[in-house]
Amino acid sequence: MYTTRILDINEKHNFNKFVEKHPLGHFLQLWEWGMVKKGMGWEYLPLVVEEDGEIRASLLILKRPLPIPGIKKCIFYAPRGPVIDLEDEELCQVLITSTRRIAKEHGAIFLKIDPAVSADNHKFRQILIKCGFKLNETGLDFEGVQPKFVFRLDITPSELSLLSNMHQKWRYNIKLSGRKGVTVREATGKEDLKIFYDILLETAERDNFLVRGYEYFEWIWDFMVTNNYAQVFLAEYNGRVISATLAFILGTKAWYLYGASSNSDRNVMPNYLIQWEMIKWARKNGCTLYDFRGVSGDLDENNPLYGLYRFKKGFGGELAEFTGEWDKVYSPFFYLLWNRVLPLYQKISRSIKK
Repeated sequence: MYTTRILDINEKHNFNKFVEKHPLGHFLQLWEWGMVKKGMGWEYLPLVVEEDGEIRASLLILKRPLPIPGIKKCIFYAPRGPVIDLEDEELCQVLITSTRRIAKEHGAIFLKIDPAVSADNHKFRQILIKCGFKLNETGLDFEGVQPKFVFRLDITPSELSLLSNMHQKWRYNIKLSGRKGVTVREATGKEDLKIFYDILLETAERDNFLVRGYEYFEWIWDFMVTNNYAQVFLAEYNGRVISATLAFILGTKAWYLYGASSNSDRNVMPNYLIQWEMIKWARKNGCTLYDFRGVSGDLDENNPLYGLYRFKKGFGGELAEFTGEWDKVYSPFFYLLWNRVLPLYQKISRSIKK
């Protein structure tokens, strides 16, 4: 018989152990990720389905209040959840049914999920529909919360095979970087984290994108890096750090999340070498899959995001499309408010503040 409940802090180890060992386990479903998001105003609710005292499914729910004064409602979001047997419709029904009870207790208007499940998995898609979810179309680029299209690399072959499967120019750039004297090391403390962040700001200014505040990366360091779920890498040349990255790791999977490079010495190709060193790091730690994360699903060479696709593709991986964002609506009125009225309200509020 299945039972469902929210775990307390004393059960963190068992929760994380289940997520780590499960084929669908993802770092965004770890207890520690909830602690990272807590610093950003989210509450985390680690929900599990148990059978005879053993966890059979889990869902790390992130809760955030609606940003409208006087309305005590919230949204639920479970990034890359649930962690569950995709073939077990009954188990899925039990887990999702339990979210309605929790949503009622907390005043949630909907639950959003974006599982790392292939878009070709039609059976799971039908299970989600039967469970009352509706697909939220997010487009081909990065309109969704998590990327729908990613590049993934099977890293079980030998290092020699991995190199031979890369584009010839990528192999050349990796070797060139090493010959020029670029070295890559893992960060050892928050002074290295600050170096990473400074280069990230430099990259953001050059490429015109927004970056989260330094506090966010400090929380990642405190809860993820120190617990061996993430690592910062630094590429050095002539005594200076000229490229830096942030990667996550869980079980047999590793994810490349952030990359940054200095405006100087780009000709020594540090971005290629640092990726190769991260791949070797993932292999050393028992990983079989290296996820380069998001790319655009629009493969037109005129797309401004095509360069990102080309860079990741050159390492020999394969493009994967996930099933996308799905919303389970508990309050149709407030869901409409969230999607239609709130964006207008926030736009007006920003204009008034300006």
